[in-house]
Amino acid sequence: QGQLVESGGGLVQPGGSLRLSCVASGSGFRFYVMGWYRQAPGKERELVAVITRGRNTDYADSVKGRFTISRDNAKNTVWLQMNSLKPEDTAVYYCNAGARTITEIGAYWGQGTQVTVSS
Repeated sequence: QGQLVESGGGLVQPGGSLRLSCVASGSGFRFYVMGWYRQAPGKERELVAVITRGRNTDYADSVKGRFTISRDNAKNTVWLQMNSLKPEDTAVYYCNAGARTITEIGAYWGQGTQVTVSS
């Protein structure tokens, strides 16, 4: 079974930056698509950014130009660099993996890491 472990969340002031990390463990797993989703209180989970093994990416319109997704295939690790953070970015951020295309949602989820943007 694959396991996704996130880290890097926390409290940051508006305009600040955070970097989330997600390590995928489990023998034999070479996830084609890895990505990040988020869920704010009272709202549905939404896509933030995804990246393929070939490093094709897709972003939610609300984060384009502020967030950058990257990965290390050898380490089965994906990062989300978040800059110019806004209060509306406050949410639990979840790592996702296992999708075969960039438009699918993978079967594997991390436990989530809280990001709070507040002064």
